[in-house]
This record gives sequence, C-alpha cells and structure tokens, in this order.
Amino acid sequence: MTEDKKLSKALSRRDFLKTAGGAAAVAGLATSGLALTPWTAEAACNVMPKKWDETYDVVVVGSGFAGLAAAYEAKKLGASVVILEKMRTPGGNSIINGGVVSAAGSPKEQEQGIKDSPDLLFKDMLAAGLNLNHPELARMVADQSNETVQWTINELGVKYKDKLTQEGGHSVPRMYSTYNQSGSAIVQQQLLKLKELGVVPKTQSLLTQIYRDSDGRVKGVQIREKYVFPKSDSGKIKNIKARKAVVMATGGFGNDVAFRTIQDPRLTAEFPSTNQPGATAESHREALRIGCTPLQLSWIQLGPWGSPDEKGLGLSPFFAQLCAAMYGLWVDTKTGKRFVNELADRKIRADAIIRVGNKCIALTDAAGYAFGQKAIAESMPLLLERGVVKKYETIEDMAAGYNCPVEPLKETIDKFNAGVLAGKDSEWGRYLQKDQKPLGPGPWYALRLTPKIHHCMGGVNINTKAQALDIMTDKPIAGLYAAGEFTGGVHGAVRLGSCATLDCIIFGRIAGKNAVAEKAWS
Repeated sequence: MTEDKKLSKALSRRDFLKTAGGAAAVAGLATSGLALTPWTAEAACNVMPKKWDETYDVVVVGSGFAGLAAAYEAKKLGASVVILEKMRTPGGNSIINGGVVSAAGSPKEQEQGIKDSPDLLFKDMLAAGLNLNHPELARMVADQSNETVQWTINELGVKYKDKLTQEGGHSVPRMYSTYNQSGSAIVQQQLLKLKELGVVPKTQSLLTQIYRDSDGRVKGVQIREKYVFPKSDSGKIKNIKARKAVVMATGGFGNDVAFRTIQDPRLTAEFPSTNQPGATAESHREALRIGCTPLQLSWIQLGPWGSPDEKGLGLSPFFAQLCAAMYGLWVDTKTGKRFVNELADRKIRADAIIRVGNKCIALTDAAGYAFGQKAIAESMPLLLERGVVKKYETIEDMAAGYNCPVEPLKETIDKFNAGVLAGKDSEWGRYLQKDQKPLGPGPWYALRLTPKIHHCMGGVNINTKAQALDIMTDKPIAGLYAAGEFTGGVHGAVRLGSCATLDCIIFGRIAGKNAVAEKAWS
C-alpha cells in the first residue's frame, strides 16, 4: 500500500476537516496526492439538530454595515429575519469607523469642479490592490459607488458634510463624510429603519457552528445565547434554522492575535489595532471548516495615520489625513525630510513609516489646522487637550519638540512651497488641493505617527451574487451568502480608505436580496 493510500485510509475527510481546518489545508492535500472531491456526507461534519429552537427565512450573522444592509433588504422583500451579534451592542467596527464613503461621479464632485468617474475609481482600486483584486467584484463597487451613497441619503436618511475629502490612493477628492465623522451616522440609520420593520439585532449571540448538511446545503446555525465576550463557554446553546439562507457578515479578525499571526507572522501583539475587541476569527474558522474558500487572508492592512499617543482608532487619523496629508506634510524626524507621498495608499505609507524607523510626524500650519476645524470641529479641540496633537509657535519649537534637525526641516517646507507655487509637487508627485497654499507662517501643529492594524482584505471567496463558494468545486454553497470584511477579493493587497463602507453596503444588499430568492428547504 502506498503512503498516500495509507494516509487516506487512516485519516477520513471528516477527521481531516475537524483536525486541520479542512479548507485551510487544501494545499497540503493537493501536494500529497489526495483527491479533491466534492462535498459528501462523510465530509459534512455536522449532525443536524433533531429540533430547531427558532426558525427564520434568513439568518444574518453580524450587525455592521453589511449585516444590517442584508437584513434590511431581506425584510423589505417579506422574509422573516434575525440578526445575530456576539457583542453587547450592535455595529461592530462599522459603528466606530471614520464615517467616510466614496462616490465616483457624484453631484458634489460636479458642484466642486472635480472630474471623476467609476472607471477612475476602479483604476485606483486596482493600482492600490496590486491587481490582486477580483476585478468583477471591484468593478461592482466602483460602478455602484455613487448610487449607493445617494441610497444612504435618500432611503436611510444619512447626513453628510458639504466638503469632499481625499484619502491616500484616490486620484481626486471623492469622499463624503458623515455629519459626525463616524460610521455611527450610517449604522444608527440602518438600525432605525430595521426597527421600523420590526427587526432588532439579538446581541450576545455567538456563532458556534454553521450547519451544512450532507446534501451540501447550509441549513442553519448554532449559537450561544447570552454569551459574554470573551468567555467562549458562556451562554446557552441554541439552534436556529434558516429556511432560505444564512448571511455571514461578521467582519474581520484584526484583533485576533493568534489568527492574524498565522497569516502574517509580523503582526504580533506588539502591534496596536484600531478594531473593536470583538474583531476575532471564530466565524472565519467555522466557515473554512464547512468548506468555504479562503482568499488572501494574509493581506492585513495597517492604518498609517495612527498615533502612539492614543489607543485604538482614536481621532489621530482625522488630523493626519485631513490636515496634514491633504494640506501639510509627513516628515521623518531623524532627517527632517519627507519620506512618502502623503496621499499614497495605506500600504505604501505604513511600509514607509516602518522602513524609516517609525519616528515620523504629520504636520500642518494654521491654514491646514483651520480646515480640520471646519471639517471635524468636534474632534480638533480634543486632540489638543489630550496632547495627541501639539501646537508650536515656530518651526524651531516644533523641531525641538521632536528632536528633529531644524535646517533640513525648513528646507523641506521651502521645497514643498516652491512646488505649490509652481502647481506641482515635483518631489513626491502628490495631488495638490485646489485651495492649497504655501505652508507658513506658524503656528504649527504636529502629531506622532505609528501604523496600526486596521483592515483584513482577505476572507472567504464570493461571487458577484454574494454567494460563498465551495473550496472543492468553486461553485456556490447552497444557502450561504457573505458580505463585507468577512469576504475577500474586492480590495486585493490594499483597501482604499472609504471603500470598505461601499463594499459592505453593496454586497450586504445583494446578499439580502438573493438570500430571499433562495428556495426554502422543508
């Protein structure tokens, strides 16, 4: 008997899936010579419950942008819907995000004389994503960006500020900012609309199993009701039947140190994270166990605009991005020089900060600070009060505050100002805002920079219908949909800021609509 046959006999596919995570080890199967066969009864792993505790047409797991969008569309189509959220409050990372969303070719761009198009946004997404994006998914996000933002305004009632802003990697300013500069402005409207339809998320409901039957169909989930994060054995086991479909929208795993270091060994506990505590990987592990295809899990984004002087996401990105990246400079304090295009994509900037030794500041003058005050008036005083942003009357004072050589810093500012007057940043090729003026005089404002774990580009593989795809057949898993940061493929190597909100809402809505269209099982 050959070694492969001995292995095949000793290790059934069921045992393999249980012990090795199945989907994550398919590469090992391929190299060992074991056949990759379609879903079978032996591979099911799950014993279906003899009795279901609750039954719904559509079961949505996760209550961020994607999960709420899916639940809303499913409920509007007449389905019975439940939203399961493991934490005490709904919203996940969505409710604490920066409240920005891109719209290519929007009315605001036309009003402000900005030339843009879905084609340009798509091009920007592919450039940042190093062409690892699944183009059909990225294209949907770009093409539907403007109509999605208008939908949040006209149907959800979300309120945005007038001035468009620009994140790194975007060719032009195209970002709408919510009135409170927070994703809560969108999440709260989603929750309100769902409540009007009679749907309120069931919090403290931890997913423990996805039930995929021997016929290959997903038929429900097991949860721990009244779960207390992070106690894995807390709560009471309950089985919930999904007559039509389960929608997975549990977000990323940026705060799961064990899982993220499996994907990228560099991202140890030493790295801070912008994510909420519940951004962990148990739902990813379960999805892989029942046969979903893992996609680009090792591409984990670091937000370059974090500060070591505050925990979590904080408020530093607003200053670093809106004041300094758009209207000021990012400088290496060891040399006094710029080290990156301040509006490059997040990976380029985060890698650059690490490369030069993580001793960098974001700075701007009174005019740049004034723009920040206008854009995020509620946040700027807090940044100063907390000492995250510091104010200096002169360049000399600012240089001394960060042990930065003053003469090279002055030369850096002078060189940038010459470029502004010439209408071109010849040093780094940065997009210059239409109202950009030479920097100075003081006062000056500065913030220390450090990269923080921010977003997981990878997840499970889906198609344009938001159907989760089987690792053995590449075909849709009946009764299973997925959306948002739980999935991969949209962003490739790097997600552009403000495109996650689009990704979540667009594919969340698609998942909800298509879940209802599934034929119910008896």
